[in-house]
Amino acid sequence: MRASQRARGEDVDLVDSLLAADERRRSSGSRFDELRNEQKGLGKQVAQAKGEEKAALLARTKELAAEVKAADAEQSEAKEEAERLLRALANLLDPAAPVGGEEDFVTLEEIGTPRDFAAEGFEPRDHVELGQLLGAIDMERGAKVAGSRSYYLTGSGALLELALVNMAIAQATALGFIPMITPALVRPAAMDGTGFLGQAAENVYHLPDEDRYLVGTSEVPLAAYHMDEILEADRLPLRYAGFSSCFRREAGTYGKDTRGIIRVHQFEKVEMFVYTTPEEAEAEHRRLLQWEKDFLNALELPYRVIDVASGDLGASAARKFDIEAWIPTQGKYREVTSTSNTTEYQARRLSIRMREDGKVRPLATLNGTLAAIPRLIVAILENHQQADGTVVLPEALRPYLGGRTTLDPVK
Repeated sequence: MRASQRARGEDVDLVDSLLAADERRRSSGSRFDELRNEQKGLGKQVAQAKGEEKAALLARTKELAAEVKAADAEQSEAKEEAERLLRALANLLDPAAPVGGEEDFVTLEEIGTPRDFAAEGFEPRDHVELGQLLGAIDMERGAKVAGSRSYYLTGSGALLELALVNMAIAQATALGFIPMITPALVRPAAMDGTGFLGQAAENVYHLPDEDRYLVGTSEVPLAAYHMDEILEADRLPLRYAGFSSCFRREAGTYGKDTRGIIRVHQFEKVEMFVYTTPEEAEAEHRRLLQWEKDFLNALELPYRVIDVASGDLGASAARKFDIEAWIPTQGKYREVTSTSNTTEYQARRLSIRMREDGKVRPLATLNGTLAAIPRLIVAILENHQQADGTVVLPEALRPYLGGRTTLDPVK
């Protein structure tokens, strides 16, 4: 755990503080048990004693009651402290994950070849300009109505979002995922249990009057769906595909991606979520990655797969793979999907266990974004644009748009 915290750039001393608190919990618990046993034995002696002996025993009984009360309070305090420190720890890092900061990822593969627009004889337009030409994205009115990092999808843009959602749900359903439309508002236990009230708390919207949180991903309500339950092992894996609106404050990103719909406060997403055995989690992680690649391949987008470095992982992820699509006007790859193996971390915090051969133990959870809609729209518009402003639709997407082959500029 010390090595894991160090690799993540997190507080290493937290581990020793936790061990000390746990030792206090154990010793105070033992002290409480000893005093309680003495208290029970003393009660029997008092019943049989007489005279001065009885008076002395009664005096000791009074002292003992105060000591038991103090020991109980100490035990509760130590237990709460140990629990608080335990929940502050990030998940144990997968030894295979690369160590380092945001730029220390490892590129696992690059799929597809970015177009050479210069060779084709024209300068590519960015997604904002294309969105205006197509009548698909309205940033100006989005800012007027909802402030910065807000937008309207209009006309073909709205239809494109719905098509991507339907295509993603169709793929997930064909793979055996149970489609879910999840709550966007959750209780603190759900948000904290999934690990989003630690280092990620600054990007979470909180409604203090109701003490509810707006989710930044349907991973949260999907993880909490089986909170406080025991699942039979022969039901695993349980796979869900959740569709929801997602809300993120984007705190700490001032000046980043202020143009367009790459970094926004509200967007829609289709998320895969899996409950499985700890022994099967690593293989399931690779399956989730492959299903994400299948979706990107169907959209005919050039992309790369990266193994995210330890310092760039969320608290719950033991290991994470990102898929980054090529964005022509930025000349670089940008994240469009990711998949994380959270091992037993979320299950323990949410009290989700599995029963196998009569024994109960924690299970593993994993998540994978199949379709984060705005960024996919950016990638599709920019990569499939033509010189005249039309956008050729990927063949796999056309059935979800009534057979249309292109998005055309409005007149």
